[in-house]
Amino acid sequence: MAHYVKLGEIPRKRHTQFRKPDGGLYAEQVFGTKGFSGIASILYHAHLPTQVAAYKALGDLRPQTLDEEPLRHRHLKTQHFQPQGDPVSGRVPLMVNEDVSLGLCRPVEAMDYFYKNGDGDDLLFVHQGHGQLETMFGTLPYREGDYLIVPRGTIYRVVPGSAETTMLVIESNASTIEPPRRYRNEYGQLEEHAPYCERDIRVPETLAFHDEAGRHEVRVKARGRLTAYYYDFHPLDVVGWDGYLYPWAFNIADFEPVTGSVHQPPPTHQTFEAHNFVVCSFVPRMLDYHPDAVPIPYNHSNLDSDEVLYYANGNFASRRGIEQGSMTLHPSGIPHGPQPGAVEASLGKTRTEELAVMLDTFRPLRMTKAARALEDDDYPFSWKPAPT
Repeated sequence: MAHYVKLGEIPRKRHTQFRKPDGGLYAEQVFGTKGFSGIASILYHAHLPTQVAAYKALGDLRPQTLDEEPLRHRHLKTQHFQPQGDPVSGRVPLMVNEDVSLGLCRPVEAMDYFYKNGDGDDLLFVHQGHGQLETMFGTLPYREGDYLIVPRGTIYRVVPGSAETTMLVIESNASTIEPPRRYRNEYGQLEEHAPYCERDIRVPETLAFHDEAGRHEVRVKARGRLTAYYYDFHPLDVVGWDGYLYPWAFNIADFEPVTGSVHQPPPTHQTFEAHNFVVCSFVPRMLDYHPDAVPIPYNHSNLDSDEVLYYANGNFASRRGIEQGSMTLHPSGIPHGPQPGAVEASLGKTRTEELAVMLDTFRPLRMTKAARALEDDDYPFSWKPAPT
């Protein structure tokens, strides 16, 4: 989120000597995007960030996808997703393409290492749970409903503070995840028509400076592979930083929905954008107030995008058979819309309590083999009239 933040101790001028209490120099690191022309932050480390004691290949992270299958609407019942691993190793990709990976994580183990995604930004939607995101930029507490945006290259660790944690995991491939450009003015400030503003953004609150010796592991994802890097010092050794690039949090409850006299299209719910995909938030809101309004989505064809909905909580009026944690894929090429009886049942309703996250991609998604095990095979036929 591009507004200026400063945390910890920094020198008055950048690229000048900044000395430790013992007279040695802190190591300055420019951490930025798009070469030297994008947003950036400058961090000051107690140790050289380039210094490594050892490294080891940990394997290929590219998921196994299904062979080409008949085009159809799909429904994953993630209630059957088994908890596993830690907040990184427990991530299971369910749908992927060249630009983005969408998966789920229900960890049962603690992270005894740190992690860095060198391929793209991470977006973690906290469906259940609370805890802390420990990063080289400081500590960012999180709670249920939070979107956590972690810029690529950030060293971090997720520390759950609750027994049960469920996170929807969206990983970009080589692009940033940021507020839509149409919400921002030429200076990057969120404008009055935006559904959230800078007051809703949370950034790291405290900077825990570590200067202790000892072997520490950072697992780096890059080029679809995982490599363990070992350091003889703590990786969170930053004494201070400032700039425009850092992890941040936004809670879905702070999204201000747009309503109208007739049904509003999905772009009014857009929350983030990235290369070839967008993320939208469907939150509790007043429904359409025209006397003849049909207050649920109309039939529509996504001719240039695949649409994924993750149903978090509430009542989903346009779908039957949907439960908390359901994930639907409506691919390009075939229309979708409300199921039989849903339109009539919605007439006269004035409010919806649904809470859902939507991912729209502009290249087709491929299902993984892990997703196939969660699939509801009857979903493509759920638009047939109910038996009388």
